[in-house]
Amino acid sequence: MPSQYRPQIFGWISDLDKGGNYLTGADDRLLYANDNYCAFIRKTKSDQFFYLCLSGVISIGLMFIIPFLAYDIVDDMQLKSDDDKYIFSLLLGILVLFIITLYLMLPEFYHNLFTRRGSPIIFNRKTGKVYINESYFFNFKVLRNPLTFLHPNKKRIKEYDWAHLQGVVVHNFSRYSLNTTILMVCKPHSHKTIDHILLDPLRVGIGSYLVWGWVNNFMCANKLAGLNDGKYKWEQETQFKDKMIKGQGWPEWMVEAFNATSQEELAEIKQRHHIKQ
Repeated sequence: MPSQYRPQIFGWISDLDKGGNYLTGADDRLLYANDNYCAFIRKTKSDQFFYLCLSGVISIGLMFIIPFLAYDIVDDMQLKSDDDKYIFSLLLGILVLFIITLYLMLPEFYHNLFTRRGSPIIFNRKTGKVYINESYFFNFKVLRNPLTFLHPNKKRIKEYDWAHLQGVVVHNFSRYSLNTTILMVCKPHSHKTIDHILLDPLRVGIGSYLVWGWVNNFMCANKLAGLNDGKYKWEQETQFKDKMIKGQGWPEWMVEAFNATSQEELAEIKQRHHIKQ
């Protein structure tokens, strides 16, 4: 049965249900939680270092190989036999394949190089809002304007409605069957997807469902989501913000909004900071 969200994402495994969930586990991704909001890290240091090295080696290697390959193709333009034509076609196919690979590897390289402090995602259950501050290349896209590669520090800082976010799990087709949980941002009252947010990248098997379960329990105030499950305990909010939030470009109003306890309080914060509703 295909996903109900359109367009369907490549590698789709299943759509995830919202609400209380007994399949739950914060693991080492939960940074902090209090009665208002929780913060999940989405990129561990070990994963970030591994994929940075892998994508960097491939990208730099292709940057050296592609010009030499292109030069060989131009040099062999004088085709004299069927064998020459075959070699030319083969080299041209390899060149196109390498260019496509480089186009896919560069975003992965930028993603890991410019991700800071694990790129926390914030869920406020009192206002039903979700906040992200991440590298532009962190999001789940394939087609990008080539000019964006000239702006590696570009960020997207956004506020979403939890009601408009739906979870799906996809796999990466590797021999290790690594799964990723993605939040599909849908138009209100529809299944039309307008954006994607990485929630829990690259987990083995059932592990990809645990963070989704914990977040759902938290958002519906289920006691299965313990407020002391994270790296920082509930009374360590100042330490959490100093270590993970401060100096990362979060807007002041948004940091205040983490702790908003109602839609009215959130509206007052936005009005005070001249933020358009």
